[in-house]
Amino acid sequence: MAKNASITGVIVVASILATKLQVKLRPYLELGQNGLKLYSRFEDRELCKSVFGAKWNPREKCWEYPLNPETLGQLMAAFPGLTVEQEVRLAIAEIAEREALAAQIKAEGWQDAEPIEPMPIKTRPFKHQIAAFNMALNLPAAGLLMEQGCGKTITAIAIAGRRFQRGEVNRCLVVAPASVVPVWPLELKLHADFAHEVLALEGPVAKREQALLNWQPDPEKLQVAVINYEATWRMEEALANWNPDMIICDESQRIKTPGAKQSKAMHRLGKRAKYKLILTGTPVTQGPLDFFSQYRFLDPNIFGNSYYAFRARYAIMGGFEKKQVVGYKNLPELIKKTHSIAFRVMKEEALDLPPFTDQVLYCELEQKAMSIYTQLKKESVAELSEEKILTATNVLSRLLRLSQLTGGYLGDGEGGIEHVSKAKMNLLSEAIDDLVISAGKKVIIFARFLPEIAAIRKLLEKKQVDYEWIAGEVKMEERGEAVRRFQEDKNCKVFVAQIQTAGLGITLTAADTAIFYSLDYSFANYDQARARLHRIGQRNAVTYIHLVAKGTVDEKVLEALKNKRDVATEVVDNWRKYF
Repeated sequence: MAKNASITGVIVVASILATKLQVKLRPYLELGQNGLKLYSRFEDRELCKSVFGAKWNPREKCWEYPLNPETLGQLMAAFPGLTVEQEVRLAIAEIAEREALAAQIKAEGWQDAEPIEPMPIKTRPFKHQIAAFNMALNLPAAGLLMEQGCGKTITAIAIAGRRFQRGEVNRCLVVAPASVVPVWPLELKLHADFAHEVLALEGPVAKREQALLNWQPDPEKLQVAVINYEATWRMEEALANWNPDMIICDESQRIKTPGAKQSKAMHRLGKRAKYKLILTGTPVTQGPLDFFSQYRFLDPNIFGNSYYAFRARYAIMGGFEKKQVVGYKNLPELIKKTHSIAFRVMKEEALDLPPFTDQVLYCELEQKAMSIYTQLKKESVAELSEEKILTATNVLSRLLRLSQLTGGYLGDGEGGIEHVSKAKMNLLSEAIDDLVISAGKKVIIFARFLPEIAAIRKLLEKKQVDYEWIAGEVKMEERGEAVRRFQEDKNCKVFVAQIQTAGLGITLTAADTAIFYSLDYSFANYDQARARLHRIGQRNAVTYIHLVAKGTVDEKVLEALKNKRDVATEVVDNWRKYF
């Protein structure tokens, strides 16, 4: 018996070796961990390189290629006698079937779309969200390339929730910019109609890793961990050990640089997850090559694992030693491949959108700034507690200093202004990069305090963004021309407006997005500022973005204004909640 088993083993090994040796006569294609593996003669190396996505694997002495129908077709055309494993043909057929179904869903349009399966969300979805859900549910990896305000987050929640209900996903990792991390727990609480628990991973890395390690699974609930991009490579091992079934890459343009640490970490984590989504309204910020790194995370079989092969296919190189990208080529092919697993919609297309959408982006004050804030708060509470008769003026004067600090500036008591924090200005800088520089949109920035207005203008000038502005110091006769130019000049991208000054009597409908850097305490002023772009003449759905410093008065003021309350009218009776 042992002798027969030994003979059988020798025969199997000999058979494998014989198959590998056949490449001397005929090339051989099999399924590998990273896609397709081609064994061929050394003399055919230039022919192997000519097929898109080729990458040499020195350890296994073979060429690796993306696993997709186009690559198989190119290889079979290049090598007429190619031997193709049955596993390869089955895998290619499955991919082709999925992509054909996704293409059919998109081709049918989304105006009359109905969910192919229940969408587990409390909020009634719009037609374009239904179509995106239908498409993504048929693909293990999908891109929701939906412009800001089109509801990417709600759609992603519906997809993750349905996969959980199907029994496909128990752990979902959401990676997002730091400003968006606190938003995800709120969005899940508001929209998710399935059992779940959320863990926002914030603070020191060791604390985050321990929180993840101590998090006990509950088979009745979807576990959703949310983390910022900068922390992924620092705690990659802990995230890998947590072993998420699904990864959602929010604002995926943050990993557009292939060699960046956070991009590489996402590529490695992405290989481990069965299901993946990327969410972005601006997938291209610097040029078409931005797609490579995002799609290497999402599905490396679209563009392969070699950035240099990708660049050679789609970029024209020139300049010094031909190392600069001077143009692009084969762009229709690139777009077709990109959209094969993606759903794209712009706000002007999504006619079913509500008239406006509110969004909040968060930042955290630096440790020193938060210490100053805490001390000011304590002093204010102590002083107000001793007042025999509280007046709105007394409370608001102390509240004002806290609001000034969250915007980054504070009076020094001698008429000067001290710069105490960069947190919110850094958040604004990111928003400008995404919306204005990358997406080319026109944007209005509202702010309350003059030092903030000055700093915002300086930031725009540094970024070489053309803008107009209105504040108290701008002469009345100059304001009309500032508005006219913003409305009519396509090169004028930003309008900076002081809420108290520019909240009445002007029309700024050239923009469909407004950013509130800071707020005053009057609901009337807030409502009028919003009406500058949400009015007759506005053709698109409007998005209002609020920049908020976590754990500060910003949150309380925004809550009051959203509930149509004046802070000034309630601050006497409820002053403690603001401090």
